[in-house]
Amino acid sequence: MVHVHRLHEGDALSGAAQTALERAGEQWTAMRAAVFGALAGFERPASAYDIAEAVSKTEGRRIAANSVYRILDLFVGANLASRVESVNGYIVNAHPDCLHDCIFLVCDTCGHATHIDDDQLTNGVRRAAEKAGFAPLRPVIEVRGRCARCGTA
Repeated sequence: MVHVHRLHEGDALSGAAQTALERAGEQWTAMRAAVFGALAGFERPASAYDIAEAVSKTEGRRIAANSVYRILDLFVGANLASRVESVNGYIVNAHPDCLHDCIFLVCDTCGHATHIDDDQLTNGVRRAAEKAGFAPLRPVIEVRGRCARCGTA
């Protein structure tokens, strides 16, 4: 059976995120919606401080980064967002109804991160880890370089 991704955008993305979070037994609060909306608005991985600043502007009151970190941890656990380790930032998951190991292509020039899925590659990583006696929970692979917009030279 071929798996087809349904990539969401705009209101459909927020709706899919809300559904996924509620399916995980959590509430979709106004603050969680604001944090998700702010995160979805970034073109590159965003830090909790970036998100706190964006939400503070839209809410008209100061939002602490600690509050944002807690929400981001919840989002990562519910598959609404992913953490890009090498830049200590987060990106939204455009298909929160699918759970895949993460492969990120991170541009060193503009900071943009593209999430791709390649189950064959990540299954190979899982098998290699298991062969070494390691129990992988969820492999994350990050490839640093330049995106097509910034050029490959």
